[in-house]
Amino acid sequence: MSTVEDFFAEHDDWPWNPPRPGRATFHYLILVTEGELLHDVDHVTRTVTCGQWLWVRPGHTQCWHPPGAARGPFILFEPDVLTSDAARLLAPLTAHEAPAVLSPHPDDAAWLRQTALQLLDEHRALGRRRLDVHHALRRSLLESLLLRLANSPDLTPTVAAGGTGRGDTYARFVDALELHFRELHRAADYARLLGCSVRTLSRAARDATGKGVREVIHERRLLEARRLLGGAGWDARAVAAHLGFTDPANFGRFFRNHTGLTPAAFAACEGGRGETGM
Repeated sequence: MSTVEDFFAEHDDWPWNPPRPGRATFHYLILVTEGELLHDVDHVTRTVTCGQWLWVRPGHTQCWHPPGAARGPFILFEPDVLTSDAARLLAPLTAHEAPAVLSPHPDDAAWLRQTALQLLDEHRALGRRRLDVHHALRRSLLESLLLRLANSPDLTPTVAAGGTGRGDTYARFVDALELHFRELHRAADYARLLGCSVRTLSRAARDATGKGVREVIHERRLLEARRLLGGAGWDARAVAAHLGFTDPANFGRFFRNHTGLTPAAFAACEGGRGETGM
């Protein structure tokens, strides 16, 4: 736990000079209380304004921009720090497809800011009380903050509440996709896995996203390809094998059709960002 300004001050030559994409292994949660923060999440530049929260989740590719005038609490936590009950309730919010930028409900904004500052104060109070009490207080404050943040209007009712009926079908599909997108690539594969018809799964996906199942699957594979080519530095042949393409040429066509770039051109472009400092 720190602040954005302290983090920038402590890392004046890294990782934004030059900017380099990297894969997050922790949850990065930042409240902007002053100024504006620019941050790339999965190769999309997000603008986080005063009062908004940035959430980079484990597995996301992120890239820091040069320090600006942004101020605010910066919370860094591991996925397993939450209790099992809180983790279950927060699963839709901590999922990789949840929004990267959240605008809290107006009724919650002041409370969330105060709780974040209390969490920062408790983090800095190491040694003030027994260590087990210190850790319990930090966990309690963090879970309270996240549960309140789950009330954000940016989250659709299906994502925020887990959904019922078709919403529940889509939620289970997303969970299955996250586990199996490397080897299962057809709507029929996931319908069979979930014990429903392709028609039911298709309707659930359309209701939740406005997209077909095939498109959702393609987007997840493409996202992973971009992460590996840009942040992890894999070559196209390795990415193709990892994502279940039997022929690297097929992967090249898939990637070019969706991005307009060959895998090599995309990797070079991402590498060039680091060399030129954007």
